[in-house]
Amino acid sequence: MNHPKLIEVLFYEERYLLISIEQLKLTATVLRKRILSTAYYKKQGHVGGSLSCADILVSLFFHQLSIDPSCPKWEDRDRFVLSKGHTALGLYATLALRGYISEEELKTFDQYESRLQAHPDMTKLDALDMSTGSLGQGLSAAVGMAIGAKRLKKDFRVYCLIGDGESQEGQIWEAANIAEKYKLDNLIVIMDQNGLQQYGWKNGKERMDPERYGKRKFDSFGFETWEVDGHSMEDLVAVLTEVKGSVNGLPKAIIANTTKGKGVRFMENNYVWHSKAPNDEEYQMALTELEGED
Repeated sequence: MNHPKLIEVLFYEERYLLISIEQLKLTATVLRKRILSTAYYKKQGHVGGSLSCADILVSLFFHQLSIDPSCPKWEDRDRFVLSKGHTALGLYATLALRGYISEEELKTFDQYESRLQAHPDMTKLDALDMSTGSLGQGLSAAVGMAIGAKRLKKDFRVYCLIGDGESQEGQIWEAANIAEKYKLDNLIVIMDQNGLQQYGWKNGKERMDPERYGKRKFDSFGFETWEVDGHSMEDLVAVLTEVKGSVNGLPKAIIANTTKGKGVRFMENNYVWHSKAPNDEEYQMALTELEGED
C-alpha cells in the first residue's frame, strides 16, 4: 500500500498543514486505495460510504483541522466526531496517512482487541474524540463539546461528519436545535449526502430526497449553511476556509453532495457496496482505475 508519489508536507506552527490542492487530490486517491486495500485484506468493511467521504476527510485532516499527531490529546486541538461511525475504515486510513497510526496497524482492522474496531472506540485509540456507531448520536456529542469550548473560553472548533441516512434520526434535529439555542458558531456539521442507504431507498430504485434532510432543513434550524460538491477539493477548501472566518453566533452546516463508492465506477451509486469487501478481480479492477487518477 506504499505510494511513492505521496510527497512530504510541511507544518505551520499552528499545527496546520502546508499542502496544495493538487497534493490534497493525490492524498485523496491514496486514501481510497488504502480503504480498498484494508477492506480487501480483512474481507470486510463499509467501503461505499468511506469512499464517498474520502475527499471530505482529506480536506479536514490535511487542510482544516488544527491537530497534532504527536500529541493526539492536545488540549486546544480541533475536535472531530465521525457520527456515521460505520465508515470508521475511511477514518482509520486517514489517520494512518496523517501519522496517528502506522500503515501496518490498518491490517488489524476489526480484529479482537485491535485499536481499530469496526466502529470508532475512543477508549482504545487516543486519536478519536468520540465513540460512535449508533446512528444519530454523534451530533449530540459534538454539540456538547462545542458548548464546553464556549464555557471554557477555548478557541477550538468541533467538526461533525454525519450521513444523510442517519439524518432521519430525530436526535440529529434535537441536537441541531440546541446548537442554535447556544449560538454555537464553533460547531461545523458536514453532511455526506450520497443519497443511498444500506439497503437502498425504496429497494435501491430511487435516491433519497435531499430537500428533506439537506440545506433547507438546516436553514430552518437556524444554521448558516453551504452546499458544495463533496468531491471538488477546490470547493471543499474554499468553503472550509469561509466557515472558519464566520464568527456570527450561528452554527454551521456544509451539505456535501457526494457519490457512494466514488472513485470506482462499478461501486458508484450501488447500494450493495455499503458494506462489502472486493474479491480478487474487483480489487484489481478498482486499483487499476484509481492508478489512472495518479
